[in-house]
Amino acid sequence: MIGNVCILGIFTALVIGAPLAGVYLSGRPVALFATFPPLTAPVAHQPFSWPVFLAFILPLAGVAGLIGAAAGRRRPDSEAANLQRRCRFPVWGWSALAILVLCWFLAWTRFPWVGPVQRHLFIPLWFCYIVVANALCVRQSGDCPLLEEPVFFAALFPLSAGFWWLFEHLNQFVHNWYYTGVDYGPLAYSVHATVAFSTVLPAVYTTRRWIAGMGWCRQRFSGLPSLRRFALPLLNRPLFLLACAGLIGIGLRPEELFPLLWIAPLLILTSLRHIAGRRTHVTAMVDGEWRPVLAAAMAALICGFFWEMWNYYSLAKWKYSIPYVHRFQLFEMPVLGYMGYLPFGLLCIEMTEMFREMFAGGDQGTGGR
Repeated sequence: MIGNVCILGIFTALVIGAPLAGVYLSGRPVALFATFPPLTAPVAHQPFSWPVFLAFILPLAGVAGLIGAAAGRRRPDSEAANLQRRCRFPVWGWSALAILVLCWFLAWTRFPWVGPVQRHLFIPLWFCYIVVANALCVRQSGDCPLLEEPVFFAALFPLSAGFWWLFEHLNQFVHNWYYTGVDYGPLAYSVHATVAFSTVLPAVYTTRRWIAGMGWCRQRFSGLPSLRRFALPLLNRPLFLLACAGLIGIGLRPEELFPLLWIAPLLILTSLRHIAGRRTHVTAMVDGEWRPVLAAAMAALICGFFWEMWNYYSLAKWKYSIPYVHRFQLFEMPVLGYMGYLPFGLLCIEMTEMFREMFAGGDQGTGGR
């Protein structure tokens, strides 16, 4: 059986190497994409296209309709109701919320005396968000990841930094986002970015925990009909190969295949874990438990909203340049770009759950808590 460390190694090697293989096949110099830190600049992409825009809207409408149909089938769930015990919002949560509001205010203003630190305020904003999200979990159930599993939760931060650097690597091929106001030099930028990237997984993980504990989520998205008889385990290997081909394609045809930056890594990690015989969020969904999948996707979407909002007036920030669909922006992000947060949320939690197994020395996944 493939171990989780081996799965993580294969996943990392494919995310780094497959697009480089595509660049090699295209005849371009691979060395141009093998630098650190990977920084991108704005490039001229294909113009907006209504047919492409509508082609993206259709699957989104289908997913929304499926979720709406599931949400409409409300089932009594006395156990879930009993688990909803309200507690006080902790004092440390209020303190973090106050610091968050202060950092938000300072990040969006241009007082001269804030200048030396203003580019770095995005980091304390997100550390405070993580603490506030943990406080919401305490308010909801009396416990939270920060208190319940402090060592594992602390270990998520370095994992998160490496995890997001992989996406910075992938962005070199598609040039979908770029940073402004970060001209600190390569070393200072690498340190600053690593600390900022370390907040991604803890933020999504804690937000997912909060959403999954809500009564409406327990009642409406648990105990749905099993899809096991329609599941085809033999698809794991074809999907894995297709996802690998997609990452190679990013190096070959980035303008057309840029959405695979968010989809292919999820398919690779999930397929590898299925092949290794571990439970995943997809396994749980097939068994009729949609709550882990929905909560993970919604958590990333909520975090994405705050990422984009706090970024909008920040001094050091990112901007987008996306082919075919760059229109109807909400903050800097074209509205269809928020679709990418849905598979990204599943990947974040799948990576977190795999790391939990590695951290605990176990091998069997649970499909999310």
